[in-house]
Amino acid sequence: MSTDTKIRAWIVLFIIGLAVSGLTAFPLEPELRLVSAVLHATPAPTIAPDFVWWIDHVRDALIDTNNKYPFMAYGTDWLAFAHVMIAIVFVGPLRDPIRNIWVIQFGMIACACVIPATLITGAVRGIPIVWQLIDMSFGVFGIIPLLIVYRVIRKLEREKATTADLVAAWS
Repeated sequence: MSTDTKIRAWIVLFIIGLAVSGLTAFPLEPELRLVSAVLHATPAPTIAPDFVWWIDHVRDALIDTNNKYPFMAYGTDWLAFAHVMIAIVFVGPLRDPIRNIWVIQFGMIACACVIPATLITGAVRGIPIVWQLIDMSFGVFGIIPLLIVYRVIRKLEREKATTADLVAAWS
């Protein structure tokens, strides 16, 4: 696999993951209803009762909030929109990875910031630690393709610099 192909494949994977994770913020209530129904159709309530309770608790709160205050969902609509917009920014490195390496660096910083943000806001909002770990996994797993892409771009940058030096020397 060529260097350019490797870079593009990892970036496309990251774009898809970012966009999908954002788009799932739109239909939260139907998603939670489905997850709860699936969990209750399995041995999960016996195996992981606290987890099932949490899913049901969040589902019920979301249903109640949407019934009484539907405008509150506007916040998660903006969250979804932001994910999609950030995903679009990663088209820059698809087109010119060396020139747009800053986008990859920004993504790595954002992934790293997920961990303290989750720990701080999760504690303030009373989110169970297991759920915080799930949220932190987005940063942990998200940084992997970005680190790979960053290293490959830096290698490509060095190769192009070496080639340019050789061309200049022969001129």
